[in-house]
Amino acid sequence: MIDAKIIDDLANKMSQIIPPELKNKHAEMQQQFKQLLQAQLGKMDLVTREEFDIQTKVLQKTRAQLQQMEKQLAELELSQQNKPD
Repeated sequence: MIDAKIIDDLANKMSQIIPPELKNKHAEMQQQFKQLLQAQLGKMDLVTREEFDIQTKVLQKTRAQLQQMEKQLAELELSQQNKPD
């Protein structure tokens, strides 16, 4: 999920572009922007950079293990082929 501070910052920036005649509604509109952003970003199933980096490391480790196992399997298959019956 997106950091709440980022959502707050976006909502604040959006509320800053409100025309001057609506400035008395600034706090209310900022809250509405915040709720809208949270709802829409929540539907997008986003992950944080930290979560992404963790999964990248897990994938790299898993890929290395798979390559090692493939190498071992190839060696076992070769030894079985070379073994007299």
